[in-house]
Amino acid sequence: MADPAAICSAKGCRAAAEYTLVWNNPKVHEPDREKIWLACAGHRDSLSEFLRIRGFLRRIDPFTAPATGATGATGSGG
Repeated sequence: MADPAAICSAKGCRAAAEYTLVWNNPKVHEPDREKIWLACAGHRDSLSEFLRIRGFLRRIDPFTAPATGATGATGSGG
């Protein structure tokens, strides 16, 4: 069974996460800090474009569920 917390970070979306969007706002975060948004296939492009045009997007990785006992990062808050 999929991790119920591993859902897309797009507002209102309840689809399972397929991608991890790794980002950092250099005006707010330390250089080594990595923030995470999760994305379904349908929202991968729009969420990554939102981050890219602001210069925040570092990379897009395939989503892999965390080890048992860990919690997933969800939501689009910062």
